[in-house]
Amino acid sequence: MRSNIQMEPTRPSLCATAVPAARGSFGALGIAGAGRGIVALMKTRRKATPPLRAAGAPFLHRIASQPETIDQAKYPFNIPAFSHGIDVAFRSKVTFFVGENGSGKSTLLEAIAECCGFNPEGGNRDHHRAVFAERSPLAQAIRLSWLPKVTEGFFMRAESFYNFATYIEGVSDLRAYGGKSLHEQSHGESFISLFTNRFEQGIYILDEPEAALSPQRQLTFLKIIHDLTTPGHAQFLIATHSPIILSYPGAVLFNLDGDAIQEINYRETKHFLITRDFLNSPERFFKHLFETVEDTGTMPNSRLQPAAADAIMSRRG
Repeated sequence: MRSNIQMEPTRPSLCATAVPAARGSFGALGIAGAGRGIVALMKTRRKATPPLRAAGAPFLHRIASQPETIDQAKYPFNIPAFSHGIDVAFRSKVTFFVGENGSGKSTLLEAIAECCGFNPEGGNRDHHRAVFAERSPLAQAIRLSWLPKVTEGFFMRAESFYNFATYIEGVSDLRAYGGKSLHEQSHGESFISLFTNRFEQGIYILDEPEAALSPQRQLTFLKIIHDLTTPGHAQFLIATHSPIILSYPGAVLFNLDGDAIQEINYRETKHFLITRDFLNSPERFFKHLFETVEDTGTMPNSRLQPAAADAIMSRRG
């Protein structure tokens, strides 16, 4: 993907509706990281950060589409989850969006990020496209309600993180990213470096952050979320396929697999059920997935295999 990230002055989001709130001070943050090194680093950075308002996360309370903007014959409103409009309320500091590939998770997060003034390829309000006409159709169709309105935060998408890292090489002395080039770290290390050094306070919109993280590093990431959200300094909106990350206590999950965005319990997600059942009996999955001509009398069709897990799940027990 070619990056067209440009540095510009901070500007207000044209598709966000701010709700006024009382101002105050959080005071000292005292946030611990996942490990002694992270603890020292995060505490040092946060002492120099101006305090947020007294009202804590969640800052973004609702996203809703405008009925007159919906055309079910055109993308993205031909995606089933968006076809009847969007109306999602956020009551938790951590919200996950789940669904199969193509269900609209990334499209929705990108639109929210654009309305926050973040670059749709990744970054914060200092890294965004200059031309409003390029704003995605969904970003133009939704309105955001805040209490209080925040401008701090970050949009991270795994698929274009390389472009963002390249951009940072040219404009930053890297002190805000741990003092080391993101390109000189492993993929997973660069993700953790971003999370521990750049994430402080505000709203964080993350598209598949688990892409480069080992299971152990995913646990580290959960600790980072905990340290930022517990005192009310941050709100996270995350699209993920990871059952480890989805297990975060107190999070609210929304499923995009149906004809509307609906809340779902963690233990009812396919991510949890398939992972659990596979680990309990991988042989049963292999038997179904690797059927041969001798077994079925027909040639296997790899295009049908995404539905194979559903067939196995329907016969479990």
